[in-house]
Parts: sequence; structure tokens; C-alpha cells
Amino acid sequence: MTDPTMRRKASDKLLRKVPEITLLFWVIKLLSTAMGESTSDYLVNQFNPYVVVIAGFIGFVVALALQFKVRRYIAWIYWLTVVMVAIFGTMAADVAHVALGIPYIVSTVLFAAVLAVIFILWNKSEHTLSIHSIDTRRREVFYWATVLATFALGTAAGDLIAYTANLGFFSAGILFALMFAVPAAGYKFFRWNRILTFWLAYILTRPLGASFADWTGKAQTTGALGWGDGLVGGVLAVLIVVFVGYLSMSHKDSAALDR
Repeated sequence: MTDPTMRRKASDKLLRKVPEITLLFWVIKLLSTAMGESTSDYLVNQFNPYVVVIAGFIGFVVALALQFKVRRYIAWIYWLTVVMVAIFGTMAADVAHVALGIPYIVSTVLFAAVLAVIFILWNKSEHTLSIHSIDTRRREVFYWATVLATFALGTAAGDLIAYTANLGFFSAGILFALMFAVPAAGYKFFRWNRILTFWLAYILTRPLGASFADWTGKAQTTGALGWGDGLVGGVLAVLIVVFVGYLSMSHKDSAALDR
């Protein structure tokens, strides 16, 4: 007779809920971070910010509920959740500074501490931080808590460098691009730990994408190109839809998951 506990554990087991890490994964991730920055700033400045933040939170919850409901990776649901995390994560970090008056240096340290605590709890509970092990509900919760924390941290860190350090959007983007290249080079040429380099790169995608989104979208008086947050956010959204549509049809980011 089968042990009821074993049956329950088997029922809790999920198929992999995240995509394979390919070049297109990083492309869409960078686009989503930039799109989240531009879209959040556009909506907050064009409409009632309180209504926008509440709507952003609702959208985030709905997308996350969809992601938790399915039992395997589905491209459009996964990336919809990432996009909503990008938008709401930006709003959360901006609220901490604008509404609560928390300096960027303080919010950066705070979100970094939150992320560190999540990593510690995740590793202590599951003995791994690998995204290739996201196959139980608890691990999925840890994963998305980490993703949300990385977006909030990246937003605060990006604004810290661009505004507080007075580096400007373009220079901040170049700095974060160089920082983003470090874990990639470390993994490829020096055999750095795969999990460590993945999360370092993942965290840096947020300020990298956001810096270039601000550089293209913000007013020329701030040293940016002045294209407008709405236009930049819209173009990035179209690119994301095209790439995610391609993945949904080709399944190139999930083929290995089925083997």
C-alpha cells in the first residue's frame, strides 16, 4: 500500500516552472526591466498615482496567481508575471523614496538586506538556490519573492547611481553594463559558481535596463534623449510580445524541460 505521505509529496511536485536560460532569456529580461521602469513612470505621472499603484498591485497579484495555478512553464504566463513584477517593483521602490522620503542609499541597503534574508531562508530550507530546481510550491514562492526583491533593489540602486551619485542615466547604464559583464566573464573564463553568477547577473539586469530606459525616455533637460516614457514603454512592450510569442510557438526555451 502506498504511504499517504508519499502520495501527498508526489502531488506537491511540479514540472519545471521556469524557462531554460538562453540568450533570449536575458534579452527579454532586460527589455522587461526597461519596460517596467518606463511604464511605471509614465502611468504614475499621467494618472492618479494612488490609483495606479493599487492597479499595479492588483495586476501583479493576478499575474502571480496565474503563474502559481499552472503546473509547468508556460512562456506568456511566466513573462507576464515578470513584467508585472517589473512594473509593481518599480512602483514599490519609488513609493519608498517619493512618498515616504527614504533616501536611495537607505532603500538600496534595505532591499539588499531583504534579498539576503530571502536567499538565506531559501538555501536553509531547500539547500539550493538553483532555478533549475523550481519544481515544488515552496521553491516557487522563494523564487518569486527573490525576483520581486531583485527588482526593488535594482530600482533603488539604479536611482542611487543616477541621481544621488549624480552620474546621469547614460553613464549609469554604461557602468551597470560593465558590471553585468563581470559575472558572465567569470562564469565563462574562470569557472565561477553557476548559481552565484546567475543571480549576480539577474540582479544587475534591473538597474541596467532601467538606466537606458530613463536615458531614452526622460526629458532632455535631465541629459536624456527626451523620447517620452510612454513611447519607450510602448515600443519595449511590443518587442517583448514579439519575442515571447516566438518562444510560445518555437518552445525553444522549454524543449529541454520536456526531456
